[in-house]
Amino acid sequence: MTEDYSLAMNAQKGDLDAFNHLVLKYQELAYNVAYRILSDPAGADDATQTAFISAYRKITSYRGGSFKAWLMRIVTNACYDELRRQKRRPITSLEPVNDDTGEAIESPGWLADESLLPEEQVEVGELDKAVQHCLDNLPVDFKVVAVMVDVEGLDYQAVSEAVGKPLGTVKSRLSRARQRLQNCLQAFQELLPHKYRLESGIR
Repeated sequence: MTEDYSLAMNAQKGDLDAFNHLVLKYQELAYNVAYRILSDPAGADDATQTAFISAYRKITSYRGGSFKAWLMRIVTNACYDELRRQKRRPITSLEPVNDDTGEAIESPGWLADESLLPEEQVEVGELDKAVQHCLDNLPVDFKVVAVMVDVEGLDYQAVSEAVGKPLGTVKSRLSRARQRLQNCLQAFQELLPHKYRLESGIR
């Protein structure tokens, strides 16, 4: 019996602390997936919050297996809902805005690694912008599997459960997504730091 299963079973019995433990464990993953899919920090915040509220309300529908996959399916659905909302309203900026100054602020702090030197942080930032640009040009179904597998490191089975598609479909979408990403990133070769330039595509 896994810790996730035990916590989920306790949450089903009304143990709010048990559910909060699951929130703390997965909130960063949930936000990162939402941010990569939506390319919008505010939208990612909304989708993440909506997903955890929905997960709490639906916790009795969890019947075992990978809790992470069960939760990621809810996160993914929240992202699809947010994308539909975005289509109905204009997006004025891809960068979050500081409410006090009205100026664009940096991407979320989880992208920064304080152990890196300043120039290395700049290089990583340039790489991240290029990758996100190319992710944003993928069809959303391809983008979802690429984010989950290649960015967040989920295994194929977990992604299959999360998106509600057969394993073969996930692998096919991922293969096509990787090819498109590789082609897109080739256009950024001269802009990327030398050590990040592709030699033979994305692995």
